[in-house]
Amino acid sequence: MIMMEKLFLLLVFCLASFTSAFAQDSMQVIHLWQNGAPGFEKLRNEPEQAKDWWVRNINDPSITVYPAPKENANGTAVVVCPGGGFLNIVYNSEGRDAAKFLNSLGITAFVLKYRLFRMENSPYKQENPTQDIFRAMKLVKSRAKEFNVDTAKLGVMGFSAGGEVAGWVSYRFKENHNASNDDIDKISARPSFQILIYPGPLCVPDSVSSDAPPTFLLASNGDDCCSEPIIKLVQMHRKAKVPVEMHLYEKGAHAFNMGYRTEYITLKNWPQRLADWMKDNGWVKK
Repeated sequence: MIMMEKLFLLLVFCLASFTSAFAQDSMQVIHLWQNGAPGFEKLRNEPEQAKDWWVRNINDPSITVYPAPKENANGTAVVVCPGGGFLNIVYNSEGRDAAKFLNSLGITAFVLKYRLFRMENSPYKQENPTQDIFRAMKLVKSRAKEFNVDTAKLGVMGFSAGGEVAGWVSYRFKENHNASNDDIDKISARPSFQILIYPGPLCVPDSVSSDAPPTFLLASNGDDCCSEPIIKLVQMHRKAKVPVEMHLYEKGAHAFNMGYRTEYITLKNWPQRLADWMKDNGWVKK
């Protein structure tokens, strides 16, 4: 009898693991350009490298769709840019986990795999991930009806280097970073809001224009790299009279992700502060 119970539990575990893996593998992946990134089409079939927490060798940039559950979908959507220092994409803890949290709020998420210009022997420059985020925002808008997304409620979210990527489109959306000049590239890339979690210093512009999107900023004071950028940004937003909310936590350092593995209660609960902000601003129903 005991043996039968053990076998039953093992079967349940295996089915759960299979279901989880299948669900992850079955997520829809949409490449930003049909024939590969313009100018780098010959590299599109080079396979990505992935292990444990990272993905690298991105040559055919893409977005992975995490649709909001139908019962609480509210039309809001976010393009999520994981960090990784432009050496890796921290896909699971800053991409997938962020997407699933957004799903719990009724938000559809699109996790961006952008090109990495700091990888050894990388053929890419900083302009290339800039093109990727511009294209991703425009691509989602072009297919908004397909994903039940309200283009007036499409934001961008970034962690660390991904925060730099997000900031580039939020503060430079008027610039021309089109790579293909097709019909999709004619759409505005401006996000309706942005969420920057311990963003790197490259996201800080010379100034913030009055039409920059409302912004949520969050970091730990112990983060030598990425606490100062949010302090600079909040001052710029206030000067430009652009709505901004900032959270600078005493404890912790860099890369606490969604707070699931930190020892600090404040960092464990930071996603709820984001949810509160989104509710107060009408991106999520109260």
